[in-house]
Amino acid sequence: MESTVNNILSQMQSSLNATQMKLLNEVLRINLCNQTPQSNDSELLGRFLTAKEVEGCSPRTIAYYESTLTHMIISIDKPYTQVDSDDLRQYLNDYETERGVSKVTVDNIRRILSSYFSWLEDEDYIVKSPVRRIHKVKTAKVIKETYTDEALEIMRDNCCNVRDLAMIDL
Repeated sequence: MESTVNNILSQMQSSLNATQMKLLNEVLRINLCNQTPQSNDSELLGRFLTAKEVEGCSPRTIAYYESTLTHMIISIDKPYTQVDSDDLRQYLNDYETERGVSKVTVDNIRRILSSYFSWLEDEDYIVKSPVRRIHKVKTAKVIKETYTDEALEIMRDNCCNVRDLAMIDL
């Protein structure tokens, strides 16, 4: 049966793109060879985190990615191939209301989801990222006031050493 699957794949190779070939391979193996799909959500998450590690992300960033994506996968409770934009919007909305987090935090989560689903798309695990239709979360921009000349002089006068003075002058 394995040779039949390989023959079909080789004959269809010129007519299908990489994504379609991957899907055909999976369907043939499930239906003809009684094999289960090779990748589950946790396995793909591990591959994604490994890719991020290779890209140079810090261990803390990778841990944050892992906890955020694991929470999303558990909350939505669907295989990654069936997750759509509405599921993700609902997840982000629920996350914000249940935890009372800021818009900045919600946008950080959206960016992590975007990175994950874009990676799945680039690696041909999914055809199109559902995060593409979710736009950046608008946040209020906080404009910090500058110190007055008098305030800077008071800080300079209270410096105990040259290092502190250099920091104030910077």
